[in-house]
Amino acid sequence: MAARAAALVALLVALAAPALAGAQREEALSHSVATSLRRSVGEVNAPRLVFADPREGQVWLAEMSGRLQKRIPDAWTRERLLTAIHYEATRAGLDPQLVLGLIQVESGFKKYAISSAGARGLMQVMPFWPRAIGTAEHNLFDLTTNLRYGCTILRHYLDIERGNLFRALGRYNGSLGRAEYPNLVLGAWQRQWAWTPPAGLNRTAGTR
Repeated sequence: MAARAAALVALLVALAAPALAGAQREEALSHSVATSLRRSVGEVNAPRLVFADPREGQVWLAEMSGRLQKRIPDAWTRERLLTAIHYEATRAGLDPQLVLGLIQVESGFKKYAISSAGARGLMQVMPFWPRAIGTAEHNLFDLTTNLRYGCTILRHYLDIERGNLFRALGRYNGSLGRAEYPNLVLGAWQRQWAWTPPAGLNRTAGTR
């Protein structure tokens, strides 16, 4: 069994696209912060589009699916991923288009990406996070688990940085104080994923 597991890990590494995750370091968390983060990653709900107007959700899904088609040819897979991204980002108080830009830079939308620093999955979550705020059963290669962790962590860094997205992205990548990574994510967000709801449709609603 051990040999088979090692072979599987080696295969996943071989198949994974190069990932950009930096040298993010584990930091001590206060009890209240750890409790809040633990509660956030522990709340498992079925992903769904969260729009005040369902028509807007369908327009958004169709538009984002078209943009993602070259990277993920299968329509069902694209829509499942986009629905989960929209739900987890909105739940964390993040712009889903920002999260799409971050995933593009971090993993190129490769579910099994592994960085040289050991970060895993779509949002390149470091393996110390399940130990710090989750459980051993949390699989960072699982689509929704990875997104839930990634969005929760970025929200945490935004709170630390009092809403300064540039610095929060630097923390997320482990490159705080350097411009390369935040500029890459912000550029991908603005060039590839920026979206304005059609006139006459409502804005995104909060999760429930």
